[in-house]
Amino acid sequence: MTAVPDPQEIPLDGGHVTTVVRVGDTVRRTAGPWTPTVHALLAWARARGAWMVPTPLGVDEQGREMLSWIPGDTGDFPPPDWVWHPRTVQQAGTFLRIWHDATVGFPVDAGAWRQPVHEPAEVICLNDAAPYNMVHAAGRLVGFIDVDMASPGPRVWDLAYLAYRLCSFCSDTPTPGGLDPLHRLDSLLTSYGDRAPTRSEVLRTMVDRLIELADWTDVHADVTAQPELHGHAEMYRRDARHLPAG
Repeated sequence: MTAVPDPQEIPLDGGHVTTVVRVGDTVRRTAGPWTPTVHALLAWARARGAWMVPTPLGVDEQGREMLSWIPGDTGDFPPPDWVWHPRTVQQAGTFLRIWHDATVGFPVDAGAWRQPVHEPAEVICLNDAAPYNMVHAAGRLVGFIDVDMASPGPRVWDLAYLAYRLCSFCSDTPTPGGLDPLHRLDSLLTSYGDRAPTRSEVLRTMVDRLIELADWTDVHADVTAQPELHGHAEMYRRDARHLPAG
């Protein structure tokens, strides 16, 4: 009998945080102390209706976490046209609401979190909901990926970062002409539904979110010897200073 070769490892484009590869219908990525907590969270949320996130599959023989592969395209840099379609904003708001509602009741002290807990801990925030972590296929969003940054926090904390990236407040993201960031933000909040914060609350939280992200990015740049990330941190602080009041 001829041995069946192991599926080829295909490196996946990602951020500056972990190494990610695709193996067959799975994704393998560097695990950490937070991995058991995140896998328990994914199982909990999927059981409560959050179908748009990967299925946790444990760890492989190399100690890497394993997740199900969600077929489609991500909104990597430079963002594809679908990122700027009004339908994407609406679907992203609906997806985030489904995720948040599905995480209510998950124990805050379930284990280690990669990111700080922010009060009030209403839900488990993705903390990195953005086009580069959204999967698009057949003309619509089909998933949110890279949940390893999740931690408890208020709904507005997640909405603020998603709005920053998806509604064209981020200064390094090329966007087509004619986009109105505040109009896109209003659409995002409408699609999120009755638990949505106000526009002003999101913009105020966006300032705090970006300043915290800048501080984290500076530390991460030094720890990982990626000095170019200091430029990202400078951009976050600059964007925080230039946000509209709402």
